[in-house]
Amino acid sequence: MERPLSRLPKAHLHQHFTGSMRHSTLVELAERYGVHLPQSLATDWPPRLRATDERGWFRFQRLYDIARSVLRTPEAMYRLLRESAEEERAAGSGWLEIQVDPSGYAARFDGLTSTLELILDAARAAERETGVGIGIMVAANRTKHPLDAKALARLAAQYAGRGVVSFGLNNDERRGRALEFEGAFRIARRAMLLAAPHRGELLGARSVRECLDDLYADRLGHGVGATEDPYLLERIATQGVTLELCPSSNVALGVYDELGHVPLRRLFDAGAPIAVGADDPLLFGPRLAEQYRVAREVFGFADAELAELARMSIRGSAAP
Repeated sequence: MERPLSRLPKAHLHQHFTGSMRHSTLVELAERYGVHLPQSLATDWPPRLRATDERGWFRFQRLYDIARSVLRTPEAMYRLLRESAEEERAAGSGWLEIQVDPSGYAARFDGLTSTLELILDAARAAERETGVGIGIMVAANRTKHPLDAKALARLAAQYAGRGVVSFGLNNDERRGRALEFEGAFRIARRAMLLAAPHRGELLGARSVRECLDDLYADRLGHGVGATEDPYLLERIATQGVTLELCPSSNVALGVYDELGHVPLRRLFDAGAPIAVGADDPLLFGPRLAEQYRVAREVFGFADAELAELARMSIRGSAAP
């Protein structure tokens, strides 16, 4: 008899801040603040996306920006983190690392520092209410100047040990080479923050290798492009670099045509540490528990293998 996945202790290492919002909360806040939602975010949800070309990525980013615009008050930020933690608890997750670029909210909440402090306070409140531990990943935007990333790394370093646990790099990975952001990641490493850039989702093995060589990544957001090079895959397994795999996201954005093509089984069998994640459930629909169901039902993971997936998610985390 299969054991219930919600009883399996696990950590969630790949979820974006705005993208963790419940769809019902988005609709409610949009109505309250008079934000017009496109049909794909209102009634025809989740949206049909494909981000493997620049036009598709622009549409994806535009929908994300519209969703972010409803987070207008501190109360909304507190609510988002509380509800996200409630979803984690229901999925059996005891630890959530949620990634956020504070500059996306800074104009609304009196600057970068005030924004990060608001998010950290909201995370502590959510922890108290749900019992789920929350670590914050400060994530830079690779479509902006590397100096902006350095500023965010210095901010993250100031709050290392006070709720910030990792430093990331997100947005369209076809923009900006890893080496351009080496200075920012050097600042983060000095503060003992985990390095977890997005890489190997839309680009292949070379982009993954650059993150290992230039940014000394502890984890990789996605990283599925590593399957192009068996030597790189062996290196990932040997060095213990955790790959944050998000099967539903990969299909929703058109990286793979169907769930069965996501290389979850191949990476697992090759010994790569894996932490499955939901990425942006607000835009893609499925949350963390569904990713474990995919592993079971699509890839045939037995209970012992699912337990190992969960163990790897905890080992790759910054959980105390």
